[in-house]
Amino acid sequence: MDSIFDIPVTTVSFLVTLSIVVFVHEFGHFIIARRNGVRCESFSIGFGPELFGFNDKHGTRWKFSAIPLGGYVKMFGEGETMLVVEGGGQVADAEPRELTAEEKAVSFKHKSLLQRAAIVFAGPAANFVFAILVFWVVFLLAGRPITEPIIGQVVAGSAAEKAGFLPGDKILSVDGTTVERFEDIQRIVAMAHGAPMSFDVEREGAELSIEAQPRIIDDTDGFGNATKRALLGISASGEKRRIEQPGLVQALGWSIGQTYTVVDSTFVAIGQMINGQRGTEDLGGPIRIAKYSGQAARSGWGNFVIFMAILSVNLGLINLFPVPLLDGGHLLFYAIEAVCGRPLPERIQEWGLRIGLALVLLLMVFVTWNDIVQL
Repeated sequence: MDSIFDIPVTTVSFLVTLSIVVFVHEFGHFIIARRNGVRCESFSIGFGPELFGFNDKHGTRWKFSAIPLGGYVKMFGEGETMLVVEGGGQVADAEPRELTAEEKAVSFKHKSLLQRAAIVFAGPAANFVFAILVFWVVFLLAGRPITEPIIGQVVAGSAAEKAGFLPGDKILSVDGTTVERFEDIQRIVAMAHGAPMSFDVEREGAELSIEAQPRIIDDTDGFGNATKRALLGISASGEKRRIEQPGLVQALGWSIGQTYTVVDSTFVAIGQMINGQRGTEDLGGPIRIAKYSGQAARSGWGNFVIFMAILSVNLGLINLFPVPLLDGGHLLFYAIEAVCGRPLPERIQEWGLRIGLALVLLLMVFVTWNDIVQL
């Protein structure tokens, strides 16, 4: 059980984790905007009042703000007009004016459709690249465990025993997916979450097919958190287990594959929630992120950076959902603009953003409630 003395660790690890993944995301927007000639007025980690910051030579204000639950890059020219203010700076005397040619040259809104799409997509892309780099370094430093997919023990009364698995069986594939390691079997069974599965098995030189349906049990994860997981009821023989040390290219391939696995697993889990196979209690918000980041930090730097990479992938993926207000919503608007040859009317875009904001707020309330219930 976490003690009160863990609160500083949890708080610091949460702020570090969120700050880094948000910085990576916003820096993706920022660097591509800069390269396309857009003036970036501010780069903020967090929202609300500024705590501290500085101006760079290009006039961008880099700052940390009071509410550390996100961040943003403010780009010049979000609207078609600027305000002319007279009478000692009274806003009531302001009149709209068109941007000058020089201002349009550095305005986000006046960039080409392809440039705007590239700037928006760069944020999620940066999150994926960051995760790939983290996994790459971890694989280079620690290697990857390889356990032969040979069954050492079948648990009495388990789904595996009922299906007919025997010690010594070598599992070749699961649901048509070839497995090279016992760790692959564990991952595939966990993601199936109790659905019936088909196993191709080699036994005494002959191949056979076995159907099994893992059971869902109440369990705890590696940090002691209550969870539900699928249990087949087999364990590896452990006789042929090694740590494989890859080269640079092989490690990069593994890291790309690991990032893809995180994305694929997320989509599978969402699909299972939609069809009712998996409960929505697995959805978490800021409180759970804080809790898990603290647990990962206390378990070692390796687990901490891996957790950060997984969170980065999820941040990038969620931002690509076609919901107005998110990056994916903007990309959807740009796709419609590309098809129609002109932007959607401002009124429609405004209503889309309002709906998107409502959906995001509802999701935040729901996942925060989930967090509280879990606690």
